[in-house]
Amino acid sequence: MENLHLAGEEEDLYSGYNDYNPTFDSEELENDVGFQQAVRTSHGRRPPMTAKFPGTAIGARPLATSFGARIPLASSMGRPMTGAVQDGAARPMTAVRAAGYTSSLTRGSTFDPLGQSKGPAPSLEAKNEDTPEEKIKILEKKVNDLIEESCMAQSIGALQLALEKAKEAGRKERALVRQREQSGNADHINLDLTYSVLLNLANQYANNEMYPEALNSYQVIVKNKMFSNAGRLKVNMANIYVKQKNYPKAIKFYRMALDQISNAHKEMRIKIMQNIGVVFVRMGQYSDAITSFEHIMSESPNIKTGFNLILCYYAIGDRERMKKAFQKLISVPLGIDDEDKYIPSNDDTDSSMVIEAIKNDKLHQMERDLKVLAEKYIMTAAKLIAPAIETSFATGFDWCVDMVKNSQYVELANDLEINKAITYLRQKDFNQVEAVETLKTFEKKDSRVKSAAATNLSFLYFLEKDYDQADRYADLAMTADRYNPAALINKGNTVFVKQDYEKAAEFYKEALRNDSSCTEALYNLGLTYKKLNRLEEALDCFLKLHAILRNSAQVMYQLANLYELLEDPQQAIEWLIQVLSVTHTDPQALAKLGELYDGEGDKSQAFQYYYESFRYFPSNIDVIEWLGAYYIETQFCEKAIQYFERATLIQPTQVKWQLMVASCYRRSGNYQKALETYKDIHRKFPENVECLRFLVRLCTDMGLKEVQEYATKLKKAEKMKEIKEQRVKSGREGSARGRRESREGSAGSADSGHSSNSTKGERLSAKMRSLPGSNEPYEASSPKEIDASYVDPLGPQMERPKTGAKKRMEDDDFADEELGDDLLPE
Repeated sequence: MENLHLAGEEEDLYSGYNDYNPTFDSEELENDVGFQQAVRTSHGRRPPMTAKFPGTAIGARPLATSFGARIPLASSMGRPMTGAVQDGAARPMTAVRAAGYTSSLTRGSTFDPLGQSKGPAPSLEAKNEDTPEEKIKILEKKVNDLIEESCMAQSIGALQLALEKAKEAGRKERALVRQREQSGNADHINLDLTYSVLLNLANQYANNEMYPEALNSYQVIVKNKMFSNAGRLKVNMANIYVKQKNYPKAIKFYRMALDQISNAHKEMRIKIMQNIGVVFVRMGQYSDAITSFEHIMSESPNIKTGFNLILCYYAIGDRERMKKAFQKLISVPLGIDDEDKYIPSNDDTDSSMVIEAIKNDKLHQMERDLKVLAEKYIMTAAKLIAPAIETSFATGFDWCVDMVKNSQYVELANDLEINKAITYLRQKDFNQVEAVETLKTFEKKDSRVKSAAATNLSFLYFLEKDYDQADRYADLAMTADRYNPAALINKGNTVFVKQDYEKAAEFYKEALRNDSSCTEALYNLGLTYKKLNRLEEALDCFLKLHAILRNSAQVMYQLANLYELLEDPQQAIEWLIQVLSVTHTDPQALAKLGELYDGEGDKSQAFQYYYESFRYFPSNIDVIEWLGAYYIETQFCEKAIQYFERATLIQPTQVKWQLMVASCYRRSGNYQKALETYKDIHRKFPENVECLRFLVRLCTDMGLKEVQEYATKLKKAEKMKEIKEQRVKSGREGSARGRRESREGSAGSADSGHSSNSTKGERLSAKMRSLPGSNEPYEASSPKEIDASYVDPLGPQMERPKTGAKKRMEDDDFADEELGDDLLPE
């Protein structure tokens, strides 16, 4: 209790805490003269003194500082004392010090863990690029950069630039080798870099179709023994020989490459053997090709090789082996997962998210593409071998369907049966009961197959012009699958032929909403707008279609037709010229272009196109008439004769062409030939008044005795003509009177009925006489109907709407012969 001190009420418990020694006042250091003097001189930076001789008294004396602190000096042996400061850091009091802890702050140094008080690091020493080693490194980098630039240029299609970069890389690499040899480093040549330069150069030569140079570059690599595994480049050389169609040498190099590749690279060897088989097929050596393909199917079967094997068996006509090869083809494992894997489950949210993420990734897309390719090969193989493996096409196709039903491609069996019916359609066997019955069997199947079958049936009945059945099956296809654009197009077509154009346009629009790339719907919509006289909207449809089908002659012709209807002949001419750039020999397009130039007053251009049209189709009466009239107008009657003689051959019952021939002889001064021609016409048409008039005139001018004879015949002919005209006139009046009486409700007598019938017959016969004869080999073309004037030489008329059908025909046929793409015939 003696040391216990109780604070009184007046005492401050916290007094004395703010009192400190003025020596430690750092704020007043700037005014401390002694401190500033020590800082400016070397006195303040003097190191602590050490004893030179042991045992002196100075070693134990502390040195006073301006802070008043006492720093212990070193011992007499030069060993620092405990707690002495060395290099700004205090020596720990114990042998173990906590990590990161230092008491240097209490010893007078600042806290600087990053060492920033030492100033910036010294600048890096500049490289000396004049040394041979540095020059070689820089040159190597340039060569690598050039190779990379060459590859990048080739990847974007700039083949010429890629070749230039490859050549420059070759020059730089040779300079690099010389520089190494000069510097005495020939043993350190970079063989990998040399190999890369030569290989890239050879590849770029091959890409630019400079095959001799490419072969030389590959040969340099192959002959160099220092390059390991260079022998496999003989595959590239063999590929070049295939492009040059030097098949024996290609086989030789493929086999050399095969010998140099070990069995460890099984996939590479299989691909080379596949190439060998394909080359044998091109050479027509099917037995050798079969040997290669059979080896592949036994070692590592794949879809493409199985299909090629079937083709070879088909070429040699081996039925049994065709069947075995087809069974091998449908049993080839694709190595892809089942589609059920991508169906999300409702229970596990995490797995559903993962499935949603991988549903459309690149791997799944690759699997889908592989499956589509396999189905395409199987379908093509079935259609190919079906007629060959059995006595009839139907029996063979049924065998293929049975095989497919027992394989992993079960869902393909329905498509095969639909394809069987389509094959009958391609053979134009529309009345084939088997085709119709096959398609009708799918009416009770699932919606996808049902819609496809009904679409094809609708198309079939439409071609047979059984529009009621076509409409019925179009409705059935739409009911099964409302989003089937082909079904909507067929429905629109059945409405189109009933001239309900507004409703047809609605179906075509709906088909376009379901499939914006459906060109048939867009084409038919344009035709519908054209029928509705909505020319601007039709023009918009065909311009959109032209952006999709750049080289479609039908689309460009429709655009020309629309511009003509819009009274813009210059634009129409431009589009017709584009039509001729696609179909150079289309006579109708040439004739139409001549007609437009004639309307513009450019007779020379019109003559050029009319003449070209006549060359390609010399039976067009309109073209023949124009050319004959052109030569008569230009006073070349002799040249007009050949065209009118051609018209006489086409329409022998039309007297006007023979009269034109005689007129040309008369105008050219060949009166004797003209007289003979008129006489020949008179023998064929003895009642022709115009012929008799010219005979009378010619005989009078030439002073012939037959003048009186022809004059008498002329009078009789004129009199008969007047009588006929009077009868026709009276017959018209009688028929008009009869119609009035029938409207008034009066009953005509039997005699008047007989007279009415006879006058009607006379009127019809007069009308028939004004038309071309019924026994002509070629009828005259209809009056200036541009709507149906363009005829595609490969397909039917243009003015009918396109039809949609679900199942396509063979890919290697013309597009306008596919179901769903062709134009309907008139």
